[in-house]
Amino acid sequence: MKLGFIGLGVMGAPMAAHLVAAGHDVSGFDVNAAARGKLEAAGGRAAGDAGDAVAGADVVITMLPDHPQVEAVVLGAGGVLDVAGRGTLLIDMSTIRPETSIAVAEAARDKDIRVLDAPVSGGQAGAEQATLSIMVGGSEADFAAAKPVLEVLGKTIVHVGPHGSGQVVKAANQLVVGGIYGLVAEAIVLLEASGVDAATGLDVLAGGLAGSRILELKRKSMVDRQFGPGFRIDLHHKDMGIALAAARQADVALPLTGLVAQLVAAGRAMGYGSLDHSALLKVAEQLSGRVPAEV
Repeated sequence: MKLGFIGLGVMGAPMAAHLVAAGHDVSGFDVNAAARGKLEAAGGRAAGDAGDAVAGADVVITMLPDHPQVEAVVLGAGGVLDVAGRGTLLIDMSTIRPETSIAVAEAARDKDIRVLDAPVSGGQAGAEQATLSIMVGGSEADFAAAKPVLEVLGKTIVHVGPHGSGQVVKAANQLVVGGIYGLVAEAIVLLEASGVDAATGLDVLAGGLAGSRILELKRKSMVDRQFGPGFRIDLHHKDMGIALAAARQADVALPLTGLVAQLVAAGRAMGYGSLDHSALLKVAEQLSGRVPAEV
């Protein structure tokens, strides 16, 4: 299958490489020349611009930071909808506002271009290991057409409803992830302040009802204060804004989500935006006046 892939960052680069390895003809574009070079090294073709990546593609995948980039690449002059042929399937795997996903689908319908919103969960490790969870909004028929491609990228692939639904599920995912990170951070602060070895304490928690994927994957790096980004606080800040906006749109109150959003915003304001979202531990420490020596 001929694929166009736009957005070759921390998530997009390994995803595009998996598609190349699966035998697809992948043309990719990113504004970063080094990212384009990585795709070439993996066996793909580096496109000169987004339109070049899209031209002649059966399927186009976008993996971009936020809705302004998606709008520019998809709806802008020379973008996906201008270049893609009729019947092309556009899979937007970015995490953006549900209303943008709906607007893209409506604009594409007039040009006979099929669209799915398919944001992912699993972070950099999930992208590299092709174990992402993928939540898909759009028609059942388009989901069935996309599934062979998505199965190269993830393990849990679920059609969750019409256009925009994938983004709502992703918003729910991000509020849960942020909340768990915040609570694990507070648990570490409590354990250490009480003279209990945090690593040992978290090992116990991970084996009981408090166990979670975050404790499984991140407890050691959090205790060791290793916050190299898999998923940056800056991006989680954006995602918490999406969750709060979705709550307002649905006319529901999510008070804990609001508190988590403020903790993430505090981390960003403290200068931790480029760190992994597990660096909420640094926020929790500062709130208690417990700032350890740099590891």
